This record gives sequence, structure tokens and C-alpha cells, in this order.
Amino acid sequence: MALGSILKIFLPKDKVFYNLFEQVAKNLVQMSDMFGSAINERDLSKRDVILKRLEEMEHKNDEVTHEIFIQLGQNFITPLDREDIHALATSLDDIADYLWGASKRIVNYEVEDTYGALVSFAEIISKSVKAIAVAINSLRDMKNLEAITRSCVTVNSLENDGDDLLDNTMLKLFASQKSAVEIIKHKDIVQMLETVTDKCEDVANVIESIIIKYA
Repeated sequence: MALGSILKIFLPKDKVFYNLFEQVAKNLVQMSDMFGSAINERDLSKRDVILKRLEEMEHKNDEVTHEIFIQLGQNFITPLDREDIHALATSLDDIADYLWGASKRIVNYEVEDTYGALVSFAEIISKSVKAIAVAINSLRDMKNLEAITRSCVTVNSLENDGDDLLDNTMLKLFASQKSAVEIIKHKDIVQMLETVTDKCEDVANVIESIIIKYA
């Protein structure tokens, strides 16, 4: 093996990993925007068409996440601890998985946004994902630690808003005249959307641990 080829094995793959994480963040922003557009669509048939397109976005996210794991296995030296790269990739992928899962349930259950909870969750998720994207895009050089920290704090605050929204929605559901089946449908969806905000907070926690190590 030529010396140049040997050296490549040991060179940090900063651009590779950061580029892939930034791709994932961009994809998540697109997913959250698409989800918000769907939820705000009054025509339920049009809404469902948009929501079904999220499956393609989720698969795209899986492909990039898989590439991160491939790079992790092929490169001896990495720009961040291997555990941190794995944790960040996994937690980001969880956001896409649960957002698609919620979208699929909305379509399958044929529910309407009776209490405006879906719109509110869409807004919280969109803000959370966009804050994550800011943090991810700042990891490459870590020069703007304030922006990273502020983004993580924002995500944590939005997760609390998600908790409150879930509680209030559940109270309304159980006080309503809806059938048990309809209550179960709505409960399942809002709980999954709240889980999306939890997964966003998981990402923020991983990022915070990374900047503590490397800042």
C-alpha cells in the first residue's frame, strides 16, 4: 500500500462526518416543514398526500445515517469521540423515525385536529429541529459556542412546551364526548408527537456533552 493511502486511513474525516450530520439536519428541517404544511392543510386528502411523502424523507435520513456508521467503521481517527458520533447519529435518526410514525398514524387513523394540538406540535417540532440545525452547523469549528448553547436551551424549553401541550390535550380528550376509539387514536398520535420533542431534547443533550468535551 502506498504511503499516501496509509496516511489517508489515519487522517481525521472532519469534512465527511460534519457534512453528513449537516445533511441529516437539513433533511429534518425539510421533514418538519413538510409536516407543518400538511397539518395546516384543511383538505384532508391533500394533507394525507403530503404526509405520505414523509416516508421518502425518512428513508433518505436512514441512508445518510447508515453512511455515518459506515464511515465510523472505516476510519480509525474521527473528529469527535466515536461514542459521541454514534449517539448523535442515532438520536437524530430517532427524530425522523418518530415524526414519520406520527404522520403515518394521522393518515391511517383519519383524524382531524379537533383541539389544534397537531398544529401546535408541528410548530414546536419545527422550532426544535431548526434550533438543532443551527447547533449542528456550528459544530464544525465550534467557534460560536454561544449559538450552540442557546440552541440547546431552546430545544430543552420547547420540550417542556411539548409536555404541557400533551397534558392539556389529554385533559380535553378525556373531558370530551368522543368515543373511546377516537380518544385512543388521538392519544396515540399526540403521545408520539410529544416523543418527537423528547428525541429533539436527546439530540440537544448529546450536543451539549460534545461541546463540554471539545470547547
